[in-house]
Amino acid sequence: MSKLVCRSSFNLGLILFFCGCQPVPAVPAKAVPPSKVTGAIKENQLTTVELTAEAETRLGVVTAAIESKAMPRQRSLGGELMLPTGATVVVSTPMTGRLQAPPNSLVPKPGSSVAANQPVLTLLPLLSPAEKIALATQVTDAEGQIQQAQALVEARQIDLERAELQNEKGVGLKATLDTARAQLIQSQKVLDAARERKQVLDRWLEGESGGTQQPFLIDAPQEGILRAMHVMPGEFVMAGGVLFEVMNTDTLWVRVPVYVGELAEIALDQLAEVGELASRPGEALLKAEPITAPPTATALASSVDIYYQLANPQRTLRPGQRVRVQLPLRGETEQRVIPWSAVVQDIHGGHWIYERIAEHKFVRRRVQVKQVIDSWAVLEQGPPVGTTIVVTGVAEIFGTEFWVQK
Repeated sequence: MSKLVCRSSFNLGLILFFCGCQPVPAVPAKAVPPSKVTGAIKENQLTTVELTAEAETRLGVVTAAIESKAMPRQRSLGGELMLPTGATVVVSTPMTGRLQAPPNSLVPKPGSSVAANQPVLTLLPLLSPAEKIALATQVTDAEGQIQQAQALVEARQIDLERAELQNEKGVGLKATLDTARAQLIQSQKVLDAARERKQVLDRWLEGESGGTQQPFLIDAPQEGILRAMHVMPGEFVMAGGVLFEVMNTDTLWVRVPVYVGELAEIALDQLAEVGELASRPGEALLKAEPITAPPTATALASSVDIYYQLANPQRTLRPGQRVRVQLPLRGETEQRVIPWSAVVQDIHGGHWIYERIAEHKFVRRRVQVKQVIDSWAVLEQGPPVGTTIVVTGVAEIFGTEFWVQK
């Protein structure tokens, strides 16, 4: 027995000896972090603003509770501004001739604004033999139109006198008298237009017979922007050649592509709101009226286009510009809302409100505004319904917190 104990002790000693001879593994050094932040303040530990009762009254602080309210639904999508149909007028030369600059002025450059009936070019006509024959034919036709219009005026005058006589005797209708007067006025305008056309043709004939033609002013047909100029002074142009284009941007269309699966949710008979792509909640948006336009769609995107009409009297918006469109949706939904006056915005665009945690004590809380409808801000994130917040005097408390004291 003693031998067995001795042998076991000897083996244990050998094991401990060889284990002690093994090298001890080195402990790896702790990695040094690339940066270190100290003194970080969490948003739930922001500064508490405590006002005296007198200061709170002087600042006009008013509080109210966050509430849940049925609000109209909206959806924000991207849109594109475009020119309405017929907004661009293409001006062509009425006859062959050589172009010159308008008298006492220069030819407007593309992109400049032009007024209605503003001279843009001057045309010095050079009639070909065929055009001379056509001009003489037009003069003959104009004389015939004057004679027909004159006969019509005389007939309308007789009808008016007959209607007036019947009305005086009490046997005629007042509607018949009004109709006779309107027809006489209309026929007189037709006669005046025929005479004016005849005078223009006579001047052309006089200039042709004398060997010189009077310069012909080519005016802008409408007020707008000179979109393109296809000719220059000194060029020789043939009859029907395109000279320039004038576009009117006082009214624009807004094209909004909508996924076909969402089209049924949109209230197509209600006004939409249009703003810039970078517009923030609360900024003033432009009202756009729904219109009926030629149907268009994009098959690859599974979208259809809806159109709105937008007034642009100051011409600050441009065709082709991308915009953000707030589309009205059908129905209403319960949403967490606060007055827009309760929200203050910092220099980075963040939205904040002030929660009253005790009497005369307020803490700033971050909120995420989903959209602003009328004077209500719909919250995406923020304190729960029932929380007491400041709705008036928010800017004053914000200034007090950051040492901009009133």
